Amino acid sequence: MTPMQPASSPPPLAYFITFRTYGTWLHGDDNWSIDDRRNLPGQPALGNMPGLAKYEREQLKHPPTVMSHEQRQLVDHAVRGVCEHRAWRLLALNVRTNHVHVVVQGEDSPEKMMGDFKRWATRRLREAAMMSAETNVWAVHGSTRWLWRPEEVAEKVDYVLNGQ
Repeated sequence: MTPMQPASSPPPLAYFITFRTYGTWLHGDDNWSIDDRRNLPGQPALGNMPGLAKYEREQLKHPPTVMSHEQRQLVDHAVRGVCEHRAWRLLALNVRTNHVHVVVQGEDSPEKMMGDFKRWATRRLREAAMMSAETNVWAVHGSTRWLWRPEEVAEKVDYVLNGQ
């Protein structure tokens, strides 16, 4: 059980998982990010804060990671592979130049799923010599949304497949 799931409730129908590449979504940008203090439902997102965004850009160890078409294909293949290996049901996947969206069903936590997606994709990118060992591929953590109702699942699947 997790804090988001009451003991008496059934498990969610699916998870909507999003993770970004390194350095492409910084706190304080116009992107309305969430930080560790604003990671609970109902907490406001960070808005445009140029000073914070500038500070975070200065902290980057290397330029932001933006994936090529070939890298995106390899990440797509890796995510599909981990779903097959773990017996998770992949409902939707979209690998973009700076982020990945996944709608998935499975018995594991969405945090484990996201971690496995990132690890497998990173390993495959490095094995194919598409990312060096010194390059940070992914930002820390990402977004994990629990989908409880069929209409939520359908809406996220449509967004991932058609809304990009």
